[in-house]
Amino acid sequence: MLPKQLTRHKSDFALSPTSPPRKMELSAIMSPANYPEKSCSYSQAITLTYRRQIVQSRKLKYVRKASPSLKLPPVITDCDNAEVIGARECKGKEWIHFVGVGGCGLSALAMLALKQGYKVSGSDMMWSDAMDALREAGARVYIGHSELNLRKNNGLVPDSLVVSSAIRGGNVEILHAESVGIPVYKRGAWLGRITKGYNLIAVSGSHGKTTTASMLAFVLNAMGDDLTAVIGARVPQLAERNIICGTGCNFVLEADEYDCCFLGVTPQIAVVTNVDWEHVDMFQDEEAVKTIFRKFIGQIRVGGHLILCGDSPVACSLVNKTGSGSALPVLRNDAFQISTYGISSCNDWHAVSISPNSCGGSDYQLFHKGLHIADISLQMPGVHNVLNSLAVIATISALSTDQKNFLSSIASLKLHLQNFEGVSRRFERIGTVRGCHIYDDYAHHPTEIQATIQAARQRFPFQKLVVIFQPHTYSRLAALKDDFAIAFTNADRVVITEIYEARETNLWKINGRDLAISIVDPPSEFIPSLIQVLEMLVVHISKDPDHETVILTLGSGDITSVGRKLLTELQHRLL
Repeated sequence: MLPKQLTRHKSDFALSPTSPPRKMELSAIMSPANYPEKSCSYSQAITLTYRRQIVQSRKLKYVRKASPSLKLPPVITDCDNAEVIGARECKGKEWIHFVGVGGCGLSALAMLALKQGYKVSGSDMMWSDAMDALREAGARVYIGHSELNLRKNNGLVPDSLVVSSAIRGGNVEILHAESVGIPVYKRGAWLGRITKGYNLIAVSGSHGKTTTASMLAFVLNAMGDDLTAVIGARVPQLAERNIICGTGCNFVLEADEYDCCFLGVTPQIAVVTNVDWEHVDMFQDEEAVKTIFRKFIGQIRVGGHLILCGDSPVACSLVNKTGSGSALPVLRNDAFQISTYGISSCNDWHAVSISPNSCGGSDYQLFHKGLHIADISLQMPGVHNVLNSLAVIATISALSTDQKNFLSSIASLKLHLQNFEGVSRRFERIGTVRGCHIYDDYAHHPTEIQATIQAARQRFPFQKLVVIFQPHTYSRLAALKDDFAIAFTNADRVVITEIYEARETNLWKINGRDLAISIVDPPSEFIPSLIQVLEMLVVHISKDPDHETVILTLGSGDITSVGRKLLTELQHRLL
């Protein structure tokens, strides 16, 4: 049973459009979810455990110490017939191999395993910076997949295989592991395994979960909580960049809906920043997305807490409502408590008087149920980051043993929110040369693009804004082309590149030119290759280097390289 202190308590972007659900033919979609899973591997891997790690006594309790500075209650969970796994139990005992280790999701899990004392190896088809960090930390990493990666000279094989959602069926390492009886875990199942015994705070949402989870982990860590955290992106202010390896009771997790990954965990606190049709290669329409999010919040532990963006109608539709009228209906659930946040005063936590500040970020007044609590200042621009910070505040309040304890720590919380600098590739400043300011962002969905451009306009209200966008996957552009066409309205000029194909083949016969033609305002053009884009920008900026211009590169593919190459070339030419 969870302590009474916890059971007593009850999106980063613009609201999801309320237009009728859009659909695609599933037969035209290629995704990891559509590849068959052998019943002897993935489906059974969730339950496969090592007997030496199973707690035999039905009376044994698993206890972690809480942070004294936050006065969070200790988490005590029954371990009846459950597997408890952590650094104490497995240090030096297990060898774990990660298939697809170069990606942001698995590289974080591999680094955490290393820090917790596991022996770690991994493989991927292409080298990445994350693999450099893993190798430096002591992991054995390989280019290419081979059964030789699973063997040592002494004949030992890995104790477990953890597989990225991007790995397709028939992978040689998976097949070999199955043939010799090595348990194979998909990412979601592995997350469920390693988060048992913790007070899990799972941050989910179609947009904003990375920044929200990063901000939450940074603030809690700075406030003295010895937490563990796994983030799906690089956070420059964290010592290990994408993880925190602590010994306390709290575990902050960026919970991803892709491949239904977040269904592998059972959170004590779940955050839902918003719900939108994002992964069109995975979900047929918005209703399918809502269904999977309902399943996720249905896994919140009894007596737990849901932190929900009340400004998002789609997110609010996930739970029961009582009441009617113009005011926000009361959201309720008998199994867990609900707190809402947003700009609207109908939310439990809401922001008032949002305004730009001298740091280029946002200031606002924080209210809780009509009462002014504090004045908050952020370094990061954009209304979406105000929402992210509200989610963090609401979550830390839910973690506190009582409201008085939370209010006594508000000054510390304010300071660390203000000190948070953000996440790599989220309106990341690359550099400035003369009058040219270069920024890069991961935005690859219309909602994200609108939010990022709004943030850029907040920081640079009068400068010329040139947006370079690389569409990501054919399926997403085909499904959302009309939404993309109106997402760039607040830019001065738009350049569309060819589509970054990622994991797909072009079954839709669509290209970047189709999007460029569909953008009515602002002026747009199609320049297929990134090399051509770079050459155009260098020539354009060099003609009038002191003219105030903001170059914003957007997309989740390899467009991230353009900003740094542009910076280097302009420095060489103009300085």
